[in-house]
Amino acid sequence: MGLMSGKKGVIFGVANDKSIAWGVAQQLHAAGAEIAYTYLNEALEKRVRPLAESLGATIILPCDVQNEEEMVAVFSELEKQWGKIDFVVHAIAFANREDLKRPFSQTSQDGFRLALDVSAYSLVSMTRCALPVLQEGGSIVTMSYLGAVRTVPAYNVMGVAKAALESSVRYLAAELGEKGIRVNAVSAGPIKTLAAAGIADFKKKLNVAEERAPLKRLISQDEVGKSALYLLSDLSSGVTGEIHYVDGGFSIAAG
Repeated sequence: MGLMSGKKGVIFGVANDKSIAWGVAQQLHAAGAEIAYTYLNEALEKRVRPLAESLGATIILPCDVQNEEEMVAVFSELEKQWGKIDFVVHAIAFANREDLKRPFSQTSQDGFRLALDVSAYSLVSMTRCALPVLQEGGSIVTMSYLGAVRTVPAYNVMGVAKAALESSVRYLAAELGEKGIRVNAVSAGPIKTLAAAGIADFKKKLNVAEERAPLKRLISQDEVGKSALYLLSDLSSGVTGEIHYVDGGFSIAAG
């Protein structure tokens, strides 16, 4: 019997086998969880479906998190097939590449709205859609980064979006605690992902993180996945509203 045996939930945000969300999925699967997956469009479905099926997934659904009707449809299908669910993983973020390249003061209004909508508000709307299906004792976990609390070169509007995401975690945790539902975030150190490719000088950031971290190395997908597993499992039954850092200690050393 694994830590998550008998538990069912959904992961939003797997893009390929380098995704942080994929590291989470692998750890949850190894612990015995049954997982549903979503994908944004047909191009991403071609990457996501084989990965999901390799872990035995039978529920793989389209979902644009900017379209609440599509999110409602996802949770309706989960309820139809499973009844109540135990966890939700929100691993969604996006900002226009142009807005990441510009000085922060030159961020476009549309770009600012887009980054906040996809990267932060989607957690709020996803939680709202999930509530009728999440059972008491359920857990919601999202993915953040150090740029939410400190300035990180070239992170720009995404840092502001992550700050909004972390604040949303605290407000949602305060609201849902009486329902027995926990909301937390994992703030991962820099990892080579599809999203990270849009950040200028990302390789330099990897080198700095490795040099400054007390562990003197970068963290892995698996390590992020293990932290998410903890927050999604009953091991963290008394933890909510927390930002859980897993970055080799870089957030401490960077101070």
